[in-house]
Amino acid sequence: MAGSSAVLEDSSLLSKLDRLLLPIERFCALLSGFAIFSLMFLAAYSVTGRKFFSSPMMGYVDYIEAAMPVIAIMGISYVQRDGSHIRMDMLVGALKGRMLWLFELVSVLLILILIIALTYGAWAHFDRSFDCARPLCSRDSSIDVGIPIWPSKLIVPVAFGVLTLRLMLQTWGYGRAFVLGLENPVAVPLTLTVAEQAMIEAKALDGAD
Repeated sequence: MAGSSAVLEDSSLLSKLDRLLLPIERFCALLSGFAIFSLMFLAAYSVTGRKFFSSPMMGYVDYIEAAMPVIAIMGISYVQRDGSHIRMDMLVGALKGRMLWLFELVSVLLILILIIALTYGAWAHFDRSFDCARPLCSRDSSIDVGIPIWPSKLIVPVAFGVLTLRLMLQTWGYGRAFVLGLENPVAVPLTLTVAEQAMIEAKALDGAD
C-alpha cells in the first residue's frame, strides 16, 4: 500500500526540472478534480429532472464516459511524483542504501517502458478518431447526443506523456542515487517514518493557527 513520502529539492539541474514539471502535474490533477466535481452537479441535475419533471438529463451517460479519462488519468503523474501510488511498502521498507535505489530504478524503468508503449498506442487510437475533414473533426461520436470522442481519446496520450517525463526524471534520480550512494536523493519520493510524518502534520497545524 502507499505510504507517506516527501520529495527533496536542491539547486541541481534535476531538482530544477522536477520543479518545472510540478506545476503542469498540479494543473492536470486540478482538471481531474474539477471533472469529478462537475459530475456531481450533472448527477444532481439528472436526478432532479427525473424525480420532479420525469425528464432526466439527455446524454448523461455520454458526458460521464467523456469525463472518465480526465478523472482516471490526468492526475496520474502528480501521484507518481508524490509516491502515492499503491506499492509494496513492507518490501521496499526493508531495503536500504544502494539496494533500495536499485530496486526503485528497475521498477521505474519497467513502468517507463510500459508507459511509452501505452502512449504510442493511445496516440494511434486518438488518430483513428480524429479527422478535420469531418464535422467536429470526429470520425466517431457518442451514441445518445453525438459528443465527439476524440477529445477524450487525446487526454490519454497527453497524460501519459506528462507521466513519461516524470518517470524519466525519477529514473535519473534513482540512477544518480544508486551510482553515488546518496542517502536522501532529490526529485524522487522518499518514504517517511511515522515520527517524521507526525512532525510534518504538527508543523502544518502550527502554520494554520
